[in-house]
Amino acid sequence: MNYQQSKSVAIVNPDTYGLSTQQKLWLGFGMIGLIMMLLAGFNVTIMNSSIYMVLAMTLISIGVIGYSRASYNHKKAGIKNDGVTFKSITSRGVLGWLTGIALTGFYIILYFYPTFLGLGTKGASNAGLVALFDPFSKWLNGNPASQWFVYGTLYTLAIIIFGLKFILKYRHDQYQKLRTISVMFFQLGFAFLIPELMSRLNSDTFKLPYVDLKSIWPLNYYNFDKYRVESLIDAGDIGLALLIFSVISIFIITPILTYKYGKRWYCSWVCGCGGLAETAGDPFRQLSDKRLSIWKIERWIIHSVVVFSVLMTTAVIHSYLGKDSSTYWLTKSVFLLGVGGLLTFIFAWVMIFKREALAKDAKYGAFGYFVVILALMGLFVFDQNDHLFFFKTSELRRTYGFLIGSVFSGVIGTGFYPILGSRVWCRFGCPMAAILGFQQRLFSRFRITTNGGQCISCGNCSTYCEMGIDVRSYAQKGENIVRSSCVGCGVCSAVCPRGVLKLENGSQEGRINPTEVLLGNDVDLIKLMNQQ
Repeated sequence: MNYQQSKSVAIVNPDTYGLSTQQKLWLGFGMIGLIMMLLAGFNVTIMNSSIYMVLAMTLISIGVIGYSRASYNHKKAGIKNDGVTFKSITSRGVLGWLTGIALTGFYIILYFYPTFLGLGTKGASNAGLVALFDPFSKWLNGNPASQWFVYGTLYTLAIIIFGLKFILKYRHDQYQKLRTISVMFFQLGFAFLIPELMSRLNSDTFKLPYVDLKSIWPLNYYNFDKYRVESLIDAGDIGLALLIFSVISIFIITPILTYKYGKRWYCSWVCGCGGLAETAGDPFRQLSDKRLSIWKIERWIIHSVVVFSVLMTTAVIHSYLGKDSSTYWLTKSVFLLGVGGLLTFIFAWVMIFKREALAKDAKYGAFGYFVVILALMGLFVFDQNDHLFFFKTSELRRTYGFLIGSVFSGVIGTGFYPILGSRVWCRFGCPMAAILGFQQRLFSRFRITTNGGQCISCGNCSTYCEMGIDVRSYAQKGENIVRSSCVGCGVCSAVCPRGVLKLENGSQEGRINPTEVLLGNDVDLIKLMNQQ
């Protein structure tokens, strides 16, 4: 039944929302473009490859944008549920599972079996889908396409066209429009075009590794591998500047921006993973699990990934440093002492000055992780053959890249959008999100303030929180939301019909206020309100 034709006056509409004629037409255009891409995968093209690729991508873009306009333009600005829990694709129905299986299959082929996409091996020419992108790749970087170029092109296209859909849907909220334009800009410019154009500068005497300028350690866990460091140094001033910038980003730029704006400056305004989750993954955001048990699992998994990332990076750098202090100023022992000293300083600072911001289990977890890291680093001191637990550090590094960089962030993180929600990787696996969340919780000025007196407990905020936070429970109590996992996307505020939630950067005083709000014992409410 068409949405406009539904005659039910029930609060929860029992009718299944159908598609209008316009929606079906635009969906048809998009499906034709997608079928053309699938045919190219089987090496079936009926015209010049350049024209074929442009036509297929144009049809997909027209289909998505046209469908979006037909879906939202006739409605008043503002968020409606629009039967999201009744649609098969957005409620783990048959279409949702089929979409999840298709996306997961594509990622498995892309990462592990690229020859099925037509990637040429051992000097052979590309075929199939990869060959379709050869002219575009040669025009941008001067080389034939790889599976990563195909992926980067489709990834960027998805963020742009679904970003326009997102802007139409949330057109009533200026914040949503600005941050969506931001992720589209950073993905198109800094993650796609600039690195591809930079590769044209490579020659026999000058060679830069592929650099995503917005990717920061530990998200780019490979950045300090020996071959990349040597390549950057050999590239002269430009390469050295990029290497220095990557170090400054970790220790200076990231903490300052997180202090001022929270982790949202990166996770919701810059990051490509977050950009895809917010745009293409927006229809699935309500599928994130809100259970307390899942939140506890989330904390242990994501912080374990951080520990693993720190250890592997330390092991890799340690493996190619020298031991002779007369030859190298940065020796193996100096490096280990420096890393150990930095971690000890951070742990001591947190436990001395910020312990009240941590729950009891968080304190125990922090102490346990700290002991584990120092103990494992201590093993490097006695290691003579660059092994850890009888495993070569390079093998452990490859294992980390396979499990975290490929399986978790790619196959599960994106392929499972229709099953587990749009921020699976960000919630459970991204070490960058964990580090920024740690900074946000302890010293950022960012918080989401609530006006409990206006909350009507509709639950829109909790439903649409892609990070699995029960926002409504905070709003009902008038309690500020200061959570490590919060990416500051602001959708909870955008879908609130009463204006209860507001994203703010204010003083740290009174930022975390559960005791005063919950108990209200001996509290001057007027004074408290003025302070906030």
